[in-house]
Amino acid sequence: MEKPTILLITPPLTQLNTPYPATAYLKGFLKGQGYTVTQADFGIELVLRMFTKAGLSRIFAAIEEGDFELSDNSLRILRLKREYLNTIEPVIRFLQNKDLTLAQQISYSRYLPEAARFDQVEDVDWAFGSMGITDRARYLATLYLEDLGDLIKETVSPHFAFSRYAEKLALSATSFDPLEEELQENPGLLDELLLELLEERIQEVQPTVVGLSIPFPGNLYGGLRLAQYVKQKYPPITTMMGGGYPNTELRSLREPRLFKYIDFVTLDDGEGPWLKILEYLQGQRQVDFLQRTFMLQNGKVEFINGCLDKDIPHTEVGTPDYSDLPLKDYLSVIDVINPMHRLWSDGRWNKLTVAHGCYWKRCSFCDITLDYISRYETAPATLLVDRIEQIIAQTGQTGFHFVDEAAPPVALRDLAIELLRRGVKITWWGNIRFEKTFTPDLCRLLAASGCIAVSGGLEVASDRLLTLMAKGVSIAQVARVTDSFTQAGIMVHAYLMYGFPTQTAQETIDSLEVVRQLFLNNVIQSGYWHRFSMTAHSPVGKNPEKYGVVKVGPPEGDFANNDLWHNDPQGADHNLFGPGLSKALYNYMHGVALEEPLSFWFDFKVPRTTEKPSMIAGAIQAPHRPDSTRTGARLLWLGNIPEVEFTMIAKKGQTIERCELTFYEKAEDFQIKTTATIGQWLLESLQKITPENTEAFTLKQLEETFPAEAHLNFNEFMASPTWFELREKELLLL
Repeated sequence: MEKPTILLITPPLTQLNTPYPATAYLKGFLKGQGYTVTQADFGIELVLRMFTKAGLSRIFAAIEEGDFELSDNSLRILRLKREYLNTIEPVIRFLQNKDLTLAQQISYSRYLPEAARFDQVEDVDWAFGSMGITDRARYLATLYLEDLGDLIKETVSPHFAFSRYAEKLALSATSFDPLEEELQENPGLLDELLLELLEERIQEVQPTVVGLSIPFPGNLYGGLRLAQYVKQKYPPITTMMGGGYPNTELRSLREPRLFKYIDFVTLDDGEGPWLKILEYLQGQRQVDFLQRTFMLQNGKVEFINGCLDKDIPHTEVGTPDYSDLPLKDYLSVIDVINPMHRLWSDGRWNKLTVAHGCYWKRCSFCDITLDYISRYETAPATLLVDRIEQIIAQTGQTGFHFVDEAAPPVALRDLAIELLRRGVKITWWGNIRFEKTFTPDLCRLLAASGCIAVSGGLEVASDRLLTLMAKGVSIAQVARVTDSFTQAGIMVHAYLMYGFPTQTAQETIDSLEVVRQLFLNNVIQSGYWHRFSMTAHSPVGKNPEKYGVVKVGPPEGDFANNDLWHNDPQGADHNLFGPGLSKALYNYMHGVALEEPLSFWFDFKVPRTTEKPSMIAGAIQAPHRPDSTRTGARLLWLGNIPEVEFTMIAKKGQTIERCELTFYEKAEDFQIKTTATIGQWLLESLQKITPENTEAFTLKQLEETFPAEAHLNFNEFMASPTWFELREKELLLL
């Protein structure tokens, strides 16, 4: 039997600015196995179908014909229909960076019709000044789109949101009933637009297999609508589903009704299971030897994992292939005025993983029992940079978002050195743990390789709770690490958590005080509060009694099983604190009200903080380890090799040879004057420790080469102005 033709789809909606990478990874791998694969991001395609003059006309017509009870805001938008229809296509082109000259009009004239979103418009003059016109316009154009999104949600599609679609139907869906009921209804207007896209793509590709990547709950309904259409219109086509949602929610799947739409559901990394299913479809593999796959057999859901092959190693999954995604059509939007926060919605980022899984895998709130987190594998830096170069050649984009659970410091160090060695210029950001391995020198190296931002979990800013969640960091350590990143010019986003088991009102307020001080000292620039969620695959979910909480639901069902309901008898009423924490953080991110008392953010009485007001400042000022104690550290010189000039000078009747080293650097040049002996030794040493040299050269090795005839010993040299000057400039100890 000939190889299947595969169509991979990401259903709506994920991000508008960049494709979710799952289909690109799978396509890259399957192409390497000889399969014909086409991929589509129906999130961006649906939005671009909706937000045209024709698409918006259909939406307005459906609202006018429908029986909707409209708010004043929706009525206002309808009355301004002509203005919206005339501006929608220019605005979309502007957000696609295809017509930036529009920025001036959007920023400074009454170009955009305005509805409720503009009532909460932030101080754009403060944020963008007189020169940030394009960003100012991008922010206003984003509000304009969100106004239209509010109208759509209120009328023709209650499930619509720009980064999720019908998410509530799939959140904690232990029963398949709500989804099944919705799928039996006639398709709404947005569903019709989505199915039109699918029909066009089926005609174009003629697939024999349609694969759906479901990363989040908000992609499930759209995915099932698509699969339903395939089964109704093209029953011979095989439908498959994998991704983050099945990986976490559907591990105990027993619901046969799902298989009216989907033939195979796979868990964890897709490369191995999908390859085995394709072999099975071609008659090259028996059904019992599939891998991590649910299917319906004799009316019953069976989980088949008889495959004897090992998992595809991280080094062999291949390079993500973005080739048939409309990369120039994604929208760069700014929904929050914050330079770090905007990275999630603005700019085209190639997504790549540095390592598979998490090297820490101990956090008690995390799904560390699952394969995609627990199986930790790395790839050599040379292979990663090969992949980076291939993706740049394919996409023409040099922005990278490393989407690891937490990128390992050693792997990032090696990646940075390899990028510098090859002269590969990229801009990158990624997720890390705030651990002490991120020294000031390592942060400077990462910045030199193109790192502009990191995000990491501070979670609950309480040392007792950080210990309980096995986070492996302390508040003081987080402060020092975030300061090291900030000093290197790298922005920092902190993931924050409230409502962890046994967290008291006092600890919640103390957490907010720590966060306030982190912003006040400018060591984090952005953050986000998440409410603790007890999941079935985390240590807390598996052993709630150990953490002082009681599981109270939901009742077990045949469909999803991940989010667990719990009571926290020892903790505070966590629901009370959410709005105040969010409001405070939003203001802190904009540099506002940092000196207000914490009680300002809550409309009920809260305890005074017990944290010292100088806690974070004190942690930052604590001295780092002196260089002399780091003899095993690797030396790296990031600057240019200096020009050297030797001169003879007369001193006290003697002729002494002196040396001047002139360093020509990007920002400023500088000179070092020293003896000829030390100057010659420095010149030779710097050539040994550039990124071009693959062999590591340590501080101990440097000491061993220090000239005996120098007028001082090595420890004295390390206390000299020459050493401090080199360290301040481009000399790193890693």
